[in-house]
Amino acid sequence: MKNLPLKNPSYDYLEKAYREWLDILGYCKESTDHMPALIREFLHYLESNKIHRITELRSQDYKSYFNHISSRGNLRRGGGLSNNYLNKHIQSLEKFYEFLQHKGTQGIPPVNLRQLPLAKDNITVLTPAEIQSLYKATYRDLPTNLPKATESKWEAFNARDRALLTAFYSCGLRRKEGVHLTIDDINFDRRILHVKKGKNYKERLVPFSTSSAKYLQAWRYDHRPALLKKNQCSSLFIGMRGNPMTGGSLYRRLKLLQLAVDDPVLQQKEIGLHTLRHSIATHLLQNGMALRQIQRFLGHSSLESTQLYTHFIEKTNEQL
Repeated sequence: MKNLPLKNPSYDYLEKAYREWLDILGYCKESTDHMPALIREFLHYLESNKIHRITELRSQDYKSYFNHISSRGNLRRGGGLSNNYLNKHIQSLEKFYEFLQHKGTQGIPPVNLRQLPLAKDNITVLTPAEIQSLYKATYRDLPTNLPKATESKWEAFNARDRALLTAFYSCGLRRKEGVHLTIDDINFDRRILHVKKGKNYKERLVPFSTSSAKYLQAWRYDHRPALLKKNQCSSLFIGMRGNPMTGGSLYRRLKLLQLAVDDPVLQQKEIGLHTLRHSIATHLLQNGMALRQIQRFLGHSSLESTQLYTHFIEKTNEQL
């Protein structure tokens, strides 16, 4: 996303103040970077259309802006912007309106745009056998003639990959939930994982099995110390230099596992960390767990979000 120029000092101030406000509210760095960038794009559009004061904003301007970005082609993606990306624009505008209300700006109309539907039935779900293939890929043989220090790190990476699969599949975590997970969030005595930074800042407790405990404990106590440096990072997932792993680095580890499996069909699938979450939800439903229980397990605010897995199973059965 280009950092569009703003000639109007008041617009430039609003974008920076909005960023600081999000930071004060506790939004993650990804959001405090991305959401103001989308608002900067909106303010640039207002400038281009000779709307030089935010108090001149009218309801129609939201619609005109949305039509503008909806019709904008994106050559890198091979078409227009996705509904998911357009919805992020709407969400950013709604939060920006909330910010303007908070700072006492009068006369600003609320955002009158509806969220676009997402293709929820077009999700990728791995089979239990494919999940087992990913776990099996974490037991890679050590390359020959490795130095002792490198050998211990190789084993640590394998143990971390098993912990990764456990967190995102067995515990059904979202990407950011896994990124924010710390070593103190896991209670091995009660076999409970405490998600403190869930979606919309909601917390929940996630139970895990004895086999999951085995993978998490092996990483936490036996192998994770091999990657720690002097800083003593508390994040559960750390890199080779002892620093917290990002969502991108966790995703890349999963993609490496996917390439390492002995399954050409699995290797060709489009998967990400959320695929593991989709998969455990589907498997729990197929095994007879009640929707309400799955809703609590996943941390969904509404049962409607959980019901998409029912529709997915019905659609899959129809295709058989």
